[in-house]
Amino acid sequence: MTSKTAVVIGLGSIGTRHARILRELGLAVATVSRREGGDYGSIAQAVAAANPDYAVIASETARHAGDLQELAQAGFRGAVLVEKPLFATPAAPAKYPFAHVSVGYNLRFHPVMKALIDTLGGREVITVAAYVGQDIRDWRPGRDHRTTASATTNAGGGVLRDLSHELDYLLWLFGPWHRVAALGGASGARDIDVDDHLDLLIDMQRAPSIHVHMDYLDRQGIRRIRVNVDEDTIEADLVGSRLIVNGKATDFASERDQSYRDMHLAAMRGASPACSLPEALGVMHLIDASERALRSKTWVSP
Repeated sequence: MTSKTAVVIGLGSIGTRHARILRELGLAVATVSRREGGDYGSIAQAVAAANPDYAVIASETARHAGDLQELAQAGFRGAVLVEKPLFATPAAPAKYPFAHVSVGYNLRFHPVMKALIDTLGGREVITVAAYVGQDIRDWRPGRDHRTTASATTNAGGGVLRDLSHELDYLLWLFGPWHRVAALGGASGARDIDVDDHLDLLIDMQRAPSIHVHMDYLDRQGIRRIRVNVDEDTIEADLVGSRLIVNGKATDFASERDQSYRDMHLAAMRGASPACSLPEALGVMHLIDASERALRSKTWVSP
């Protein structure tokens, strides 16, 4: 490990989780909350007092760009992890003075994802189907889901941003993308105005036929990737932590926080496979194109 002191900016559910995990890794952690409960009320105060060498931005998505600027202006020069997605819109980032910038796509570190990559082994892919769904009412027990950032457009909510893990790992495994089409929108079933279900068709360089389904509705809770290659059907079950090849399942040990721990350790070093700033911007451009495809009801290309 290269870092000793961290600052976590934002103390919602994910920021609180990052702070806990970093303390378990042995770091001293200072927290910033503009509301209450944090050690400091501003980024500048935290940087001046705690002198951190690692920073985690876990504020609302719409605040990420401003928080990065404030962190730079405060004189911070260490490694940064920004919670996913990088921004609410695909604006070009400034030239940040930080040692590294990574983005919090921790599914890259899931043991089943590694097993999927090993099993694919560079073989030609014919079709890919990715499905993610979980009832938004179950995300943050004890909170009214309608008041969370996930349910608020101005905060950067909606399935495309909240569930952008799928877009990240698909680009990472099969990209770049050539064209995208979209169906879906806001059903009203959860009494929120943001898009709560979406289906994408994507043509990518290493997979010409990709179907992505994402929703805030699924009562079971599911996250799976199903890939057809020449002689095999490979399914990665990220919730059940198993890889299924032609119906034969192999289970993998997967403690709940392990992918986050591994992601932090990589992000502190700026090491692969942590999602880089350019890769995260690529996800933002695909999100933007998907929204344009949804509105126009046409294929959209880069």
